[in-house]
Amino acid sequence: AERSSPCPFPGVPPSPGWLPALQLVRRGSKAVTRHWKAMHFQRQKLMAVTEYLAPRPAVPPRCLPPKEETPEEDNGYARLLRRQLQEVFRDNRVVAVCQFNSMPDEDVVLLRHYLRKHNFHVKFVLNEIARPVLSQSKYKNLLPLFVGRNILLVSPERKVKEMLRVLKGVPQVNLLGACIDDTILSRQGVENFAKLPPLEVSQGQTVGALALLPSQTSSLLQCGPQHLTALLDQHIRRLQTGETGSSAQPQNSGSH
Repeated sequence: AERSSPCPFPGVPPSPGWLPALQLVRRGSKAVTRHWKAMHFQRQKLMAVTEYLAPRPAVPPRCLPPKEETPEEDNGYARLLRRQLQEVFRDNRVVAVCQFNSMPDEDVVLLRHYLRKHNFHVKFVLNEIARPVLSQSKYKNLLPLFVGRNILLVSPERKVKEMLRVLKGVPQVNLLGACIDDTILSRQGVENFAKLPPLEVSQGQTVGALALLPSQTSSLLQCGPQHLTALLDQHIRRLQTGETGSSAQPQNSGSH
């Protein structure tokens, strides 16, 4: 028998001895024969009767002594973070606590850049790290501020006015309070502190006010003796002029 060659022309029907290389066979879908069926009533009763019930304890749990809670092992990384937070409060004069809302990474980079111009640095602190540190320090009154997601703005200089100017353009960061020179201030207190004049001007005003009172007291104390001295000088001058006048009068009468 001759071998059938493939059909060279697609438009021409194949010869009886030629078979295509790819054949499509359509198969029927398989019928679903298993459907959900409710359990028989007798079997339901059997399952309920044979259900396992755990035995009750001889002593109620509330009458047993409480279990001793084993303290969790302290993590070395957590100790490192707590030590760094203690150094932040010790080495900086301004520590501002701010509420941090979600914002793009580009805005966070710009915020860091503008604050770094005024020698402010941004510190992200977890509440699990900040609470144990603050509860054992003199800054425990700051604990109510650490509720949500917070950041710290720290600086060794007291440039509070510049910090408020930068935060005014970032609504995602809200100032909650601050610790300035170991003094805890609210938001309103920080704003009032920013309105104060520089330290040198305040010191000059204080020195001038303190020097004014002693000078006034000294002038009041010297006023009486000076007035008394002037009166005595004037009295002596009058006595001298009266003696010279009485001595000259008899000489004039004897010549006549």
